[in-house]
Amino acid sequence: QVQVVESGGGLVQAGGSLRLSCVASARTESIQSMGWFRQAPGKERDFVAAVSRSGGITYYADSVKGRFTISRTNAKNTVYLYLQMNSLKPEDTAVYYCAADLDVATLSRQPREYDYWGQGTQVTVSS
Repeated sequence: QVQVVESGGGLVQAGGSLRLSCVASARTESIQSMGWFRQAPGKERDFVAAVSRSGGITYYADSVKGRFTISRTNAKNTVYLYLQMNSLKPEDTAVYYCAADLDVATLSRQPREYDYWGQGTQVTVSS
């Protein structure tokens, strides 16, 4: 069982910054890659960014490349995941979800590849 909890969302003006945090804790499983996704009202859950177990490989959606940075810190049975969001735009408004993948073979952009999810945190960017 893996517990995933996000924090750090809020309301910010366009051009501003926010930093999202996520803590993923496992009892016996080994957490591999992790990702951030977002879902706006009436839309599907979209990929934002992903990072490999070591932190050495990162993927970004084209819409956030150059503005968002994903990073992680690994501790015993716990992963601390971050998403630094700069130059925010109104179209970044969504619920942001942190996700953990237990599969050593993948670093995926697909939500279906992730095994555990947090409850989400709201990010609202005003124009």
